[in-house]
Amino acid sequence: MAAENPSSPSSRLDDDDYPAYTMGRAAEMIGTTPAFLRAIGEARLIVPLRSEGGHRRYSRYQLRLAVRARELVDQGTPIEAACRIIILEDQLEEARRINEELRHRAGAQEAGGGA
Repeated sequence: MAAENPSSPSSRLDDDDYPAYTMGRAAEMIGTTPAFLRAIGEARLIVPLRSEGGHRRYSRYQLRLAVRARELVDQGTPIEAACRIIILEDQLEEARRINEELRHRAGAQEAGGGA
């Protein structure tokens, strides 16, 4: 079986970072307004890619962040604070992932008799 072309349409379906959604479609999908998406963009939570025509395009990952921001704002958190909270949560999750990976490597070295 031939390796799948990473730029083929089918490979993009599984890519959380592929900017597949227009601003209007993204806002509709997550139940918010384009103005909200612009606001969290201005707060630097998400930076949408731009199409050749200059239109904003959002990925699934960015939409998940936008949903989390909307939840916090709906609970009364100011938008700037909500964006900062989400950025810190994301950094914490990445640090935990790296720590787990390092623990796994250390355990494998100990089991293998590494120095």
